[in-house]
Amino acid sequence: MKINKAFLATIAAAAILAADGAIAQAAVFVRTAPPPPRAMRVVGRSPGRGFVWTNGFYRWGGRRYVWTPGRWRRPPRAGAVWVSPRWRRGRGGYTFVAGRWR
Repeated sequence: MKINKAFLATIAAAAILAADGAIAQAAVFVRTAPPPPRAMRVVGRSPGRGFVWTNGFYRWGGRRYVWTPGRWRRPPRAGAVWVSPRWRRGRGGYTFVAGRWR
């Protein structure tokens, strides 16, 4: 059975989009430590009832860390809690752990 590459690419894109805006940086490993997180700052008022502020974070831009600002998000279900993305220290460097709804 032959699987069309375009079909697989479509499935992969759909899976990323279905992640409700979760950061799609899988298996990012960096040898230099990330900068300290910026002070938490909520920007503006909630756009509506039920929205949650998710903090900003540093992502790896290929050559350096790049700040991604926080934003308002609507949880995917009642009672969902946002777990912020973070950098986990390991042997010889840091691995990015994407944010997610728990």
